[in-house]
Amino acid sequence: MERLDISNNKIKGQVPGWLWTLPNLYYLNLSNNTFTGFGNSTTVLVSRLSILNLIASNNNFTGKIPSFICDLRSVYTLDLSNNNFSGLIPPCLGNLNRSLLYLNLRQNRLHGGLPENIFESLRTLDIGHNQLTGRLPGSLIHFSSLEVLNVESNIFNDTFPFWLLSLPELKILVLRSNAFHGPILQTSFPKLQIIDISHNHFNGSLSSDYFVKWSAMLSLGENYDQRDDNYMGGSYYHDSMVLMNKGLGMELVRILKIFRALDFSGNKFEGEIPRSIGLLKELHMLNLSNNAFTGHIPSSMGNLTALESLDVSQNQLSGEIPQELGSLSFLSYMNFSHNQLVGLVPGGTQFRRQNCTSFDGNPGLSGPSLDEICRDIHTPTPHETLESVEEEEEEEEVLSWIAAVIGVIPGIAFGWVIGCILFSYKPEWFINPFVRNKRRRGSTTTH
Repeated sequence: MERLDISNNKIKGQVPGWLWTLPNLYYLNLSNNTFTGFGNSTTVLVSRLSILNLIASNNNFTGKIPSFICDLRSVYTLDLSNNNFSGLIPPCLGNLNRSLLYLNLRQNRLHGGLPENIFESLRTLDIGHNQLTGRLPGSLIHFSSLEVLNVESNIFNDTFPFWLLSLPELKILVLRSNAFHGPILQTSFPKLQIIDISHNHFNGSLSSDYFVKWSAMLSLGENYDQRDDNYMGGSYYHDSMVLMNKGLGMELVRILKIFRALDFSGNKFEGEIPRSIGLLKELHMLNLSNNAFTGHIPSSMGNLTALESLDVSQNQLSGEIPQELGSLSFLSYMNFSHNQLVGLVPGGTQFRRQNCTSFDGNPGLSGPSLDEICRDIHTPTPHETLESVEEEEEEEEVLSWIAAVIGVIPGIAFGWVIGCILFSYKPEWFINPFVRNKRRRGSTTTH
């Protein structure tokens, strides 16, 4: 046996140790079951281990990551995500340094820091949604093959890791929801296609030419590979992530190689939005919300012809919404709310399809487009208020009659029942008085 896939079942209990002794087994998929442990796997002889791909995500594994995994000297895919592993990331995983390409420990309960001087051959390192602390180790600078780095939702406390600029293959960088802080100076990410640094404590301003050297977002390039493998990852592993898109958390189970996204939201950036943002013509999603950006929205955003989602809400932006945005045919979601914008709302079709809340908190906005968007949301006139009060009074009157009827019917029924009982035991009470008197006189005459 070379491949064993028992994923997506309801298998529970321990993973049997004999699986690791199968001499030709190179692919093992245990994902999406309810396994709780690895049984007697720790007693397996190292010489018999031949697993190249171990996928054990979405189970109920608990305790520390078992040490026998460090003996899988040939493994290049190790996915233990979405379990309940605790403790530290084992330093012994450094034994896998020469082979391991994809390491996913996402959504566990691991704590401590990220070990240094290991994983130098990695293409993907996903340790998001754990309880890891400290700083990102500088040894990551040696990960020359790293394409995906995802450390979201941990407790990392560090400045922006500028040494990541030295990683020539980095395509996805996710620092979301940590305690990163400080300014972000001029950066150059030639192959970066997705960056999410939202919900941290970054501050400062971004220079007007900040995005000039972000080559992968400027163009797909003449040598873009359009073969069948259109997703990030490898033959047996696909990268995934959750991204805030169009106001909602969207899970990318597979990440298209052509997808481009930039999320700087939930920080303390100030100053103007860089004009060079308009150079990112391949950008599909742009989120700059919940910062302190000031000045005008750059008209250069009208060059973002691939843009589908734009959120600049909760800033201090002023001036008009650039009319150039009205020509972006793919822009299906936008949010300009809670700024200081004024003037006419662009009249493009995409604008007219927005919800009125996309423009809330900007009392200076106006125009036919805004009237059309918000025509169903208005303050009632005094005449409408009076009609509403009259309708309420009529409804209350009807309800009063209904309540009276409901009360009378049981009373009648109760009286009828009592009457029947009394008639059964005292029928003379119900005889006509004239008949009762006649009977009395008759009885007197007889006597």
